[in-house]
Amino acid sequence: FQGSDLTADHVDVNALREDIGMVFQGFNLFNNMDVLANCTLAPITRKKMSKAEAEEVALGHLRSVGLEAFAHAAPSTLSGGQRQRVAIARALCMRPKIMLFDEPTSALDPQIVGEVLEVMTMVVVTHEMEFARTVSDRVVFMDRGIIAEQGAPERIFTAPESPRTREFLSRYLSD
Repeated sequence: FQGSDLTADHVDVNALREDIGMVFQGFNLFNNMDVLANCTLAPITRKKMSKAEAEEVALGHLRSVGLEAFAHAAPSTLSGGQRQRVAIARALCMRPKIMLFDEPTSALDPQIVGEVLEVMTMVVVTHEMEFARTVSDRVVFMDRGIIAEQGAPERIFTAPESPRTREFLSRYLSD
């Protein structure tokens, strides 16, 4: 990441993590904090933003995902899609250079994902092939932790070269 081998002993992985946004399938929101506090905790503690600046940034991202009105709500009172949008806003508050998503469409309106995809580089893990085909610039098919095949979505989904990729996509390709 950014020219650094993340497995090298001399690499400060914690410092690099500040430039990587992660949105988990289970959201991982702090239920003892309201939405705004969830979004401002890391920018204040890790990026050393002032509380006022962190809140301004957070409210902007909450506005962009349609949840500014829920800034003082408890995460437990939100729907799954709303919690996922809070998790996206929270990750964006760190101003990451790349976003990692674990099954981003599991509880989220695809339009919201599309809007976020337009402004940022993301790595998305999904089993939803239509979503992957539609939103990706590049698809990487992994088998047991090893890259089996990678390339443009159109090629991967219409003419996969790897037998394992063909096998996995066989149902999808026949539809």
